[in-house]
Amino acid sequence: MRVASDLIASRLLGAFAGTAALLLALVLGFLMREAAPVLSAGHVWHFLTDDGWYPLEQRLGLLPMVWASLAVLLGALLLAVPLGLATAVYETFLAAPAVASVLRLGMGLLAGIPSVVYGLWGLTMLVPLIAGWQAPGTSLLAAVLVLALMIVPTVAITGAAALARVPLPWLQGASALGLSRRTLVMGVALPAARGGIVAGIVLAAARALGETMAVLMVAGNVVQTPGSVFDPVRVLTANIALEMAYATGDHRAALFASGLALALLVLALTAMAHLAQWGAGHAP
Repeated sequence: MRVASDLIASRLLGAFAGTAALLLALVLGFLMREAAPVLSAGHVWHFLTDDGWYPLEQRLGLLPMVWASLAVLLGALLLAVPLGLATAVYETFLAAPAVASVLRLGMGLLAGIPSVVYGLWGLTMLVPLIAGWQAPGTSLLAAVLVLALMIVPTVAITGAAALARVPLPWLQGASALGLSRRTLVMGVALPAARGGIVAGIVLAAARALGETMAVLMVAGNVVQTPGSVFDPVRVLTANIALEMAYATGDHRAALFASGLALALLVLALTAMAHLAQWGAGHAP
């Protein structure tokens, strides 16, 4: 009886997993079909390298928005990763139990706040501060700061989970050898949790890359290659959200092609996260 119930549960879960994979394949197939007019017309090179986005002139270069997307992503990671890892280390090794519980609760709440709320805060509080420093305020810097705040909880939560999985005998052995707390954390805990930490960073990068509303609200939405952190920029996700409602012909196909590129990049980042977790689980 137990074997039969296990078999039914296994098949049911397999069906759910297969359905999820099928839905993903259908989404990718739909994006490829809608992007086909641009991808199959011999315009791919210009599509990827042209530095101008002028749909009325049939100039559909994504390069400025690609650079802006990468700049926002890298800037957010440079700020969020150290802060998130520091939070995870403090919560796991240094904080009193009550403080650690409050930190976990706070990180969970921050992770659950809708992105439009972050964007609203950035638009009403952060942008005026930056504008007082250097106009116009809506800029690459504002997008980086808002996005960094959004992904800090992801880095902190996944980092704390990875550190909590470090085998206790390893930590006890390090303490028995008389290692300082700093050496224990830097020399034992962090290297042992490397796979989970990397996976969390990659997942945070995937979220940052796919974020739309918060970045749209604070980045300025000017299609240009940023030359300064104070320049207004437009990222790929914001471009799709802004123009899809009225796009037609090759313009519409170009938006779908940029969506396909983003989807493939996020899939690649997710695969990297799973590989990092697998490597951590099989590390000697």
